[in-house]
Amino acid sequence: MISKLPSAMASLPCSGVRDGVTLWPGVRQLCIRKGLLYGFMRYLSIPFKSLHGAGQSLGVTRLLCNVSCISSALQIEMVPCLRDNYAYLIHDENTGTVGVVDPSEALPIIDALSKKNRNLNYILNTHHHYDHTGGNLELKERYGAKVIGSAKDRDRIPGIDITVKGGDKWYFAGHEVDVFETPGHTSGHISFYFPESGSIFTGDTLFSLSCGKLFEGTAKEMLASLEKIMSLPDDTSVYCGHEYTLSNSKFALSIEPTNEALKSYASRVAQLRNKGLPTIPTTLKLEKSCNPFLRVSSTEIRDSLDIPATADDAEALRIIRQAKDNF
Repeated sequence: MISKLPSAMASLPCSGVRDGVTLWPGVRQLCIRKGLLYGFMRYLSIPFKSLHGAGQSLGVTRLLCNVSCISSALQIEMVPCLRDNYAYLIHDENTGTVGVVDPSEALPIIDALSKKNRNLNYILNTHHHYDHTGGNLELKERYGAKVIGSAKDRDRIPGIDITVKGGDKWYFAGHEVDVFETPGHTSGHISFYFPESGSIFTGDTLFSLSCGKLFEGTAKEMLASLEKIMSLPDDTSVYCGHEYTLSNSKFALSIEPTNEALKSYASRVAQLRNKGLPTIPTTLKLEKSCNPFLRVSSTEIRDSLDIPATADDAEALRIIRQAKDNF
């Protein structure tokens, strides 16, 4: 399954590359060959503000502006792995840069790349669990790809090369990637948000109609992680690590049976799965209206699970998660 996500233009006035505004001699040629600068930026993997500062001292801020503002498109391809995992290939059409998010095994990724004669430049891991990192070493050896993961998981992610932490901005072929710390499922879990394309890769933190099990974190941590994700625009596309939506819908309906949006979505999910089709990506708008873990203040959910009215949202999430674990 492939989706094309057009990149938004940056807010700075950088139309000179396309509209014929005169730049320094040679700059137009560099812009045409923007892959050179994109490559430079992504291999350094440094925050843009640092690069911008260096540009000011060298007098090349305008050059960086014009190159980074060239419109391009990210293509996201879902790759089913194992029994119910999803990995995601991210392809920048202008530079040919390719990354993969959470490759649980190598062979499906190799097959997908081979069909389109593509290389692999980056491996992005949301957390250390084997069903999200199992393909790292084979893919790294075959393609020379760099592995990016949480600094907290530097000793648990196979082949890690680049460590990031919450609040960092990383660049994929010139596309900004915001790193969110989203612990709860694991202590080092992170999510990758591509703001220009309105897409986030949430691993096992947020699923459609559920959240991850609390293996290493607390309900309070998971709630904070989900709130970070919910702060994004409603039309954000959510790419999660597993196809769990059908079973999640059955639990969600059991505790909020009168939710009309949920009933409609559950029916659509059943139809998709009967046809062998994925339910991912979902959107934050849909999840906010249907996902019980984003609806911890719902009176119906609380009444269904005998959650006291005095319980705070973290305690409510803990009880909902416990009920889901036993469902």
